[in-house]
Amino acid sequence: MKTLRQQNRVIISYVPRVEPAPPDHASKVDGYRDVWRLRGKYVAFVLMGEHFRRSPTFTTPDAAQRWATQMRQEDEIEE
Repeated sequence: MKTLRQQNRVIISYVPRVEPAPPDHASKVDGYRDVWRLRGKYVAFVLMGEHFRRSPTFTTPDAAQRWATQMRQEDEIEE
C-alpha cells in the first residue's frame, strides 16, 4: 500500500481581512452584489457589522460572489 504524500503538511486556512471600506481604486462589477475588480482580479467585500471582510483574489467574478454568499450564510447575515 502506498504511503500518503506530505503527511505532516500544515493546513493553511484563509482569514478574511477586515477593512473600513472597499478601496477607492477598486471598481464595482455590474451584475454582482459584492464583487469588485481590483488590479485585474476579482475580490468580494462583505459588510459585517461596521467593517467589510475582503475575500482572497479570484479569476472569475462568479467565484468571488460564491465566497461572499458563503460568508453571509456562515455568519447568518440578514440580506
